[in-house]
Amino acid sequence: MKKFGFVLAACAASLLFAAHLTADPLADALAGKYSGKTVTMTGPFTDNDAVKFNESVKDFSAKTGIKIVYEGSKEFEASITVRVEGGNAPDIVDFPQPGLLAGFAKKGKVVDLNKALPASYKKNYIQSWLDMATMSGPDGKDVMAGLWARVNVKGTVWYNKKAFDKAGYKAPTTWAELIALQNQIKKDGDAPWAIGIESGAATGWPATDWTEALMLRTTSLQNYDKWVAGKLKFDSPEVRKAIQTWSDIWFADGNVYGGRKAIATTGFGDAPKVMFDNPPKAWLHNQGNFITSFFPNGLKAGEDYDFFNLPAIDAKYGAPLLVGGDIYAMFNDRPEVRAVMQYFSSAASIKTWIQSGGVLAPQKDVDIAWYTNYVDKKLGTLLKEAKGLRFDGSDLMPGAVGAGSFWREITSYVSGSKSLDDAVKTIDASWPK
Repeated sequence: MKKFGFVLAACAASLLFAAHLTADPLADALAGKYSGKTVTMTGPFTDNDAVKFNESVKDFSAKTGIKIVYEGSKEFEASITVRVEGGNAPDIVDFPQPGLLAGFAKKGKVVDLNKALPASYKKNYIQSWLDMATMSGPDGKDVMAGLWARVNVKGTVWYNKKAFDKAGYKAPTTWAELIALQNQIKKDGDAPWAIGIESGAATGWPATDWTEALMLRTTSLQNYDKWVAGKLKFDSPEVRKAIQTWSDIWFADGNVYGGRKAIATTGFGDAPKVMFDNPPKAWLHNQGNFITSFFPNGLKAGEDYDFFNLPAIDAKYGAPLLVGGDIYAMFNDRPEVRAVMQYFSSAASIKTWIQSGGVLAPQKDVDIAWYTNYVDKKLGTLLKEAKGLRFDGSDLMPGAVGAGSFWREITSYVSGSKSLDDAVKTIDASWPK
């Protein structure tokens, strides 16, 4: 009889737990159930970004009575490690790179959103965002470690639109069209590409971006994931193919302004400026949307310059977007914290930030009309229509590789002081054991 009672109690507890999982914390918050509660948050947003973040959550706080107290840190990575390991983690943490979050998930420090939020929030993200938020927990099983909040896009090719139109060039939509355009520009007497990878102690990182973008176009997303996790070597046919694909562009005579010898010594921000000489000295530049801040003053997007996503090479893989961004993780499980996290899964949580410019939404429910400038609107549309995407690979790798040997060895390869064989083998040897 006691055993039967125990079984009944266990079933009741299970049912209560299931009901807890299917509750709607955000609806409860909007009904005023958590009014007067406070949710703490930290991340790398400081100065103007912190102001914009606080502005973006004002409407939520006004409607729910939940106060979100955000504290930004310019020494975020060091400070959050101390707080989490010391048992003093804030309720929600914004990670600009998912690698650090993965370490906390592995230690069991992060609340599994699969157990904290109604599954409906997942409908607001394409599968790639969910894949990138899924991390290994302390028992080796997958947990949903966070949700994506604001992002940026890399792998876009910029060009001088006025000169392009005058020359009769068209933005390519396929790899064959891109190569044909490259060859036509060269035939017309100019260098097709403006490329520079010099960046002080960080020299080489633009070449890692090219490698990542080409990995996404020459192999599967699964292989990309294995690569950034160290399970697919740099000295593999897949990674070699990606590097060789951009090498065929970079190293061919006449393809790059200044030639191969100038790539490693040309500043990444200086490289695209020659596109706006009269006449242009080069015509194409592959980089993230931040590069417009290095363009000459007074240029207008959509009129003086434009861009296109680097086209697909193989229809089987398509042209997934290469992205960076912020992932929010939950460290303390209370109803009001769940409500805030559920709110962050909606683009409405960053609407005012989007409207101020420079921020893109990963969520499906974003209204393209919220974007107030040409570049953001076009990038936002790319994101909304994306079938697949992945985070910047070098940012996911251990620091000794992603911001170390990968940068150094790829620079040596570009400058010609090392062969590709030597470069990839050295990178693989640097991977932490």
